Amino acid sequence: MSQITREYKDRLFAFIFGREENKVWTLSLYNAVNGSHHTDASAIEITTIREVLYLGMHNDVSFIISNELSLYEQQSTYNPNMPVRQFLYASKLIERYLEPMKRKLYWKTVVRIPAPKLVVFYNGMDQHPDESILKLSDAYFEGTKGDIEVTVRMLNINVGRNKALFDACKPLQEYSWLVDKIRTYSRQMVVEEAIDKTIAEVPENFVLKQFLLEHKAEVKGMILTEYNEEEVMNGFKEEGKEAEKMAFIKNLLTLGVSDEIIQKAAEIDLNKFNRIKSVIQCEQP
Repeated sequence: MSQITREYKDRLFAFIFGREENKVWTLSLYNAVNGSHHTDASAIEITTIREVLYLGMHNDVSFIISNELSLYEQQSTYNPNMPVRQFLYASKLIERYLEPMKRKLYWKTVVRIPAPKLVVFYNGMDQHPDESILKLSDAYFEGTKGDIEVTVRMLNINVGRNKALFDACKPLQEYSWLVDKIRTYSRQMVVEEAIDKTIAEVPENFVLKQFLLEHKAEVKGMILTEYNEEEVMNGFKEEGKEAEKMAFIKNLLTLGVSDEIIQKAAEIDLNKFNRIKSVIQCEQP
């Protein structure tokens, strides 16, 4: 089956910490996570996967510095499958890294690769500790053992958690404040208004303030997409059959069937179809 190119919309986390022009913030986050003190942001090589293919993959933020390959994912919904996903991302990135020297893999000398460091930044509503470790082996069939292990650090970045991490990375602290404020206001008003109100109230001393104002339309679009995604996924949890419906819609989109026909075939209204389609287009494996 042919793969269909889709437009991938970055998450706000990736928009802040994964851009070439924001490497100073990326370095700040790296230092906070690793307890390091690097000062040269230009030493960072952004490696984020950008092959935007339907049925392909796209990670949030990845980069190389100090012979380490850091892969950072932001999740507003707890996902125990992150070790599997991060393993796939890391494999893709290492394959790309080795491309110029792949023949050397058959030589007698060791081919050096950057050490993968896998981190998930969690800011969902479920209660989780400041830090926990997710393991690939937890996904193995019961009673089996494998020769591959992958560990992922999951850091809780909700307001009030991981104080040392926030103290070491002001942009992350401000991002957390932003998400929390929007979440609070969205209980009192529609999400669009909550976003506008929050951005208008960003304190003057925030390092992200100017960036958020300059990219307000893009930021707003990203947050709305994330809220739509969360709403749809929560609906799937409540209604098991919805997962089957989503798979059905994905298959029809892959085949190039028109939106109108898919909507009618799935027996859902236009708004719900658009939300589901948005999630599918932004989906990460």
